[in-house]
Amino acid sequence: MKSKTDPRHKKRIKRVQAIFAWSCGNQSQIDSDIEPIITNLPKIDKIIAKNAPKWPIEKINKIDLSILRYAVWEIIIEAKNPIKVVIDEVIEIAKEYGTEHSSSFINGALGSIVKQIKK
Repeated sequence: MKSKTDPRHKKRIKRVQAIFAWSCGNQSQIDSDIEPIITNLPKIDKIIAKNAPKWPIEKINKIDLSILRYAVWEIIIEAKNPIKVVIDEVIEIAKEYGTEHSSSFINGALGSIVKQIKK
């Protein structure tokens, strides 16, 4: 992460917040920034479930799940930015918005996903 004022970082935070709001029941209006993410949720959630088998989707903290969903979408579906950059960014977001364990949980799940990609 370059800085908290970087427009790309702010956009990632905005998307994570929108996914979080959507997952908390604000599903009537989907922000155009997250529409492609919401559209791909079945695929994204399947990838998360496979790589975090001890945590069923419905048991994952909503902010952690929102961050993971965003990261999986950006890494696998959008695939425009280097994986390392995306992981570094979402870990910073997890440290800022999640619990004290969020960053390590997300890092572990994403590490497993990246290993699957490289196979």
